[in-house]
Amino acid sequence: MKKIIFGILLLVLVAPIYAQENAAAEAATDQTAQVQDPAERNKMLYSLGFLLGDNLKRQLILDNEDDYKAVSQGMRDSLLNKSAQTDLETYKPQIIAKYQQDAETISQRREAEQKEYLENFSKEKNVKVLDNGAMIKLARKGKGSTPSASSKVTVNYEGKLIDGTKFDSSYDRGEAFTVALNQVVPCWTKALQQMRPGAKATVVCPADTAYGNRPVGMIPPGSVLVFTVELMNIDD
Repeated sequence: MKKIIFGILLLVLVAPIYAQENAAAEAATDQTAQVQDPAERNKMLYSLGFLLGDNLKRQLILDNEDDYKAVSQGMRDSLLNKSAQTDLETYKPQIIAKYQQDAETISQRREAEQKEYLENFSKEKNVKVLDNGAMIKLARKGKGSTPSASSKVTVNYEGKLIDGTKFDSSYDRGEAFTVALNQVVPCWTKALQQMRPGAKATVVCPADTAYGNRPVGMIPPGSVLVFTVELMNIDD
């Protein structure tokens, strides 16, 4: 069982990187020649290390420089095929315990931060709180009729976590997104019915109006999502 848990820990640490695989694969196709250059290869590997570190700190609480040095030394010895300086089997139970304890602490911190974010946003001027808890703040009103809950709409949008991490953007793809409002998360179904063609808004989705406790790509479970949405057209 401990081996299984330890394996899951390693998967959790690297999974967010693989979640970006599709986008990264497209970019990699265009940059293959650059990666062959030693300087570009070093930059790519540095970026890989940075992402691994970023994911590690999302899963574990490392309190000081000595913590960072110890983890870094262990990774360095492993990558260089050196012998471990400790009896790994002895420390695996402690690693698993730390991971479980830190995960609980991090979850509690995230929950408190997200609750505070929702409370603060709800108090901003011109924010409308909808009956399912989703919130919308219009930056531009638009003209015409509002869509129904089953309308097909075309939008441009950008989605972020409350810490500013961008997880999706039609702007980056250079292509607007067309979808029926009964085929999106409940937050969008409700919020876009408040918009008219040409409108632009910030839409804040509590976790239970978005993906709940399911991790989706770069989105951790239980995440509040923040969207900038422009309603381009109502297509039916």
